[in-house]
Amino acid sequence: MAAAIDTHFLGRTGFTPVQFAAGAISLALLIPYSMLLQRWLYGVPARSLHSVAGCFRFGVFGRALLVFGPLVLVAMSVGPMVPDDRIPWSKGDLVAFFVIGMTLIPLAAAGEEYGVRGLMFRVIGSWTRRSMPGAILGIALTTVLFSLFHGTLDPYILGSYLVLFGAMATITWRTGGLEVAVVLHAVYNVSALVLATTLHLDVGGDLGSRGEIVGTPANLVPSVALAIITAGIWWTTRKSGPACTPEISSEQSE
Repeated sequence: MAAAIDTHFLGRTGFTPVQFAAGAISLALLIPYSMLLQRWLYGVPARSLHSVAGCFRFGVFGRALLVFGPLVLVAMSVGPMVPDDRIPWSKGDLVAFFVIGMTLIPLAAAGEEYGVRGLMFRVIGSWTRRSMPGAILGIALTTVLFSLFHGTLDPYILGSYLVLFGAMATITWRTGGLEVAVVLHAVYNVSALVLATTLHLDVGGDLGSRGEIVGTPANLVPSVALAIITAGIWWTTRKSGPACTPEISSEQSE
């Protein structure tokens, strides 16, 4: 639909703000879709997809944003320092990309988390009878499948995806909710896309030809930050273990 609007009404082709916004909105819709699908598949409240508390824990979200957000932002700023081809963007497009990036991209990142680390993780985890094998299987499969879905086999870029998605799956399991993963994914995507358009990089070309892009060691810099964050969360939950719902936490501790 966005391409049709660009072609027939705006007379534009290629990567445009309209297509950028449409892609973000379509991913954001994964949030209600995943919650409703979970309700239909498992018969549990849709809100349980947020966290084991049955709600979105804004306190957890806020603390993660304040503590982890700056670290990811700084790490993501290293990649654009590598020389790359520049393309001309109009001032109007740059403003539109900035607004879309700051408002819709966080929702798109959250949509991917609800769809993959939320619904898909739960579906795969239900294939085993015990919680630990289910967690391991869920982390491994969601990480590998979602990484390959991005369409690249370049060792640096694929490696960065494996660390990113593996970290967010592990963090979701340990914290018992999607809040921290949403923060990390949102800051990761927003910083990458807003910086790219600010520096006049070919965002559309990169997104459309991921399989042809040659990565560099700079792609792995954010992976170091994510590994540190994951290790920190694992350390803080080393005694309590993964967060559980009140109904099963006492049973698992016996």
